[in-house]
Amino acid sequence: MTDLLRILISPVVWLAAFSAVYGLHGVLCEISIDGTGYSRAWARPMLVGAFALALLVQMGLLALLYSTSFQARPGFARTVSRTSGWVGLVATIWTLFPTLAVTACG
Repeated sequence: MTDLLRILISPVVWLAAFSAVYGLHGVLCEISIDGTGYSRAWARPMLVGAFALALLVQMGLLALLYSTSFQARPGFARTVSRTSGWVGLVATIWTLFPTLAVTACG
């Protein structure tokens, strides 16, 4: 793993998770409004599952950045990659938490 990849992987995964979860939210709301046989009861568990999956992926990346086999050399790259990993995890929690706290399709 190159140092640049180590630094950018968590924010890029956060960006993909954010887009995927809110895209899923839009699709689920559209399907439930159209009345195509889709039940709104499945919207919340699917969004919570997507949120949980995003958290697990971010925590796995953070663990990987701290593991001895994949960590960067001591110094700037190691510090920045680990900090970037924490930023990706916190950003995932902060931006995807509304899937747990608010109604699925208001």
